[in-house]
Amino acid sequence: MPVFDVIFRDALIYDGTGAPPRRDSLAITGERIAAVGSVFPNEAREVVEAGHLALSPGFIDAHTHDDRIVLDAPEMLPKISQGVTTVITGNCGISLAPAVFDDDPPPPMNLLGGAEAYAFPDFATYAAALRSAAPAVNVAALIGHSALRLATMTDIRRKANEGEINRMQSMAAEAMASGAAGFSTGLFYPTNAAADRAEVAAIARCFAAAGGVYATHMRDEFAGVLDSIEESVATSADAGIRLVISHHKCAGLANWGRTTETLPRLEDAARRQPVNLDVYPYAAGSTNLRQDLVTPDYPIRISWSKSHPEMTGRMLDDIAAEWSCSLHEAAARLDPAGAIYFQMHEDDVRRVMCSPIAMIGSDGLPHDAHPHPRLWGTFPRVLGHYARDLALFSMEEAIHKMTGLPAHVFGLKGRGSLAPGNYADLVLFDPGAVIDRATYDSPRLMAEGVSRVYVNGALTFREGGGVARRAGRLTGGNNI
Repeated sequence: MPVFDVIFRDALIYDGTGAPPRRDSLAITGERIAAVGSVFPNEAREVVEAGHLALSPGFIDAHTHDDRIVLDAPEMLPKISQGVTTVITGNCGISLAPAVFDDDPPPPMNLLGGAEAYAFPDFATYAAALRSAAPAVNVAALIGHSALRLATMTDIRRKANEGEINRMQSMAAEAMASGAAGFSTGLFYPTNAAADRAEVAAIARCFAAAGGVYATHMRDEFAGVLDSIEESVATSADAGIRLVISHHKCAGLANWGRTTETLPRLEDAARRQPVNLDVYPYAAGSTNLRQDLVTPDYPIRISWSKSHPEMTGRMLDDIAAEWSCSLHEAAARLDPAGAIYFQMHEDDVRRVMCSPIAMIGSDGLPHDAHPHPRLWGTFPRVLGHYARDLALFSMEEAIHKMTGLPAHVFGLKGRGSLAPGNYADLVLFDPGAVIDRATYDSPRLMAEGVSRVYVNGALTFREGGGVARRAGRLTGGNNI
């Protein structure tokens, strides 16, 4: 009988630790890595001759809004085709559980869908739905503060009172006991903005007690970015919890270049307490269309509009000119809507990506009619454009930022590195050809150069063949 299920022979192995690559073989049995090193081709049911291809741990998307798409489209083609094998959901204070709505959810909750998307009064119900859907990728789920507030408060324009905080703490305890991985806030958003530092820390402590992580879309990524960093660091210190600064940026023309100020602050804090950040490899962000973000200073593209769907994909200034009105008037007519904001400088994006505490996260919005290209292109873009073509960092460093580092930060046991006994989440790719193809004009183009993807030992994606098998599961938290 064969000893192994699959052997990858003579692959260029990037093990996820940041170590230089080496030519070696790797074998898997069942859902685990069985051996790395000297294995023999006649000892396996299948032998994959790697040739010029590289083998690495499956990529971990450190920042997603995939909470609903893992249920509705569990093949997860936008992510699995990039080599992503695990997604971190529930970011920016937005999560499906434990919020339930009778009417359309308020922004930013509507980024995940309408009232029909919110059918989970507790995390256990969501976890059961996830098991039933059996997505192609693993899911580590955060619980959003906006979801908690909307589930417990009748007026979210104020800070929570003691009784409301107690109810949120009870929901936090249920979520962590049922397999959640941590907590997120979106203090930038109206559903979360009234929460003060004491409210956030009180809830974060419940997640900390169960080993969770705290990710925050800070209160201000514009002029007040340094104050927001200080608030975030102090809040996580108060709660005794690991901090992740979500999609770190210095937004708006007046703030371009200020990552020379923000990154030293964050890296200094990381020497005193656990602090990390995530970043996407683009100089444009995307969220709801908001009047406070509308400006002639940078281009704005409409990603969806409920009132004027025919304007999806078009530039806001062109729409305003066609309607003979101001940018703000056009935005009001398009609302509710989403937008892509070209509000960062490329130098800042590169600086953030190079930080030793930076992980890679797509922040893609899968339900947008015309999504930001980061949904389909983030990971091959980092590998092909920034690591290979620009030599911004080495390939092994890029891979560490999307494997070993996020596995450590989010407590994903047995994932993120190639070692015997670890889960066989694997990506076989061509380091000379891997590249993103998705653009702002054509955002749904599949990346090139990802040959095979395995999730928990199962061949899940094959280039040119689509999704073969779905083997993802809930991971992180108390999940094994």
